[in-house]
Amino acid sequence: MNETYYAGAYWGPREELPEACARRMAVFLTELRTVAPSFAQWFQTGKSRHDALLRPIEPNANELEALVRRGEDRVVKEIGFRIEAWNGVGDDHGASSFRVTCGGYAARVKNACAFTLPSQGPHADPVLTASVLAGLLRASAVAWVPDWGVATSHALGSLMDARSLKGAPRIGWVTYLSHQRGTVPPLPAPVRVEPVEDKGTLIILTPERFTASNPQHVALAEHVRELLDGAGLLKPLQP
Repeated sequence: MNETYYAGAYWGPREELPEACARRMAVFLTELRTVAPSFAQWFQTGKSRHDALLRPIEPNANELEALVRRGEDRVVKEIGFRIEAWNGVGDDHGASSFRVTCGGYAARVKNACAFTLPSQGPHADPVLTASVLAGLLRASAVAWVPDWGVATSHALGSLMDARSLKGAPRIGWVTYLSHQRGTVPPLPAPVRVEPVEDKGTLIILTPERFTASNPQHVALAEHVRELLDGAGLLKPLQP
């Protein structure tokens, strides 16, 4: 069975006004345009494909603020704002989508930017590469300033969940860690480490597609997890 992949960036409670979330969204959309052709245009979700394609999202401050405000929880303000988008590429297996929760500040709120990625077909292969997933996490880090992020297969995610503390960063094909967590130690080849401005670090385990069905890939992920945990970088996110 082919592995399916996802990506997400996560941060704790952070109260932000709609204007601030809209500014971050504008940066995010602009950054995504440089990552992959299929990330150049996004649409609001709708009742049907046709309905959604009539509702493009542009990095315009006023329009984005209105979109953010529509995603506010009308009962519990502390939950923040939710924005969903879809790129309209291919069929259901070839499209990408994301959901952002931002501005939440309740103690148990998990702000996040989570991606559903294409699983098969001609639109999947160009996205499921180390460079594109690293670019996706880089865009997320620049815009949302998360605590950590990961792009990986669901199968590896399940393995790492079983080996990690609840609420702690998960190691994946590509991992992002904020500088606030500490300094990334030297890591073994073929792992590549890249800075993200002054915000954090990307850790890319392999240049080829990482799969949980490959024992060498899983062993590498576990070794890197142990090194990062030993350096104190994988502590659970605190409110």
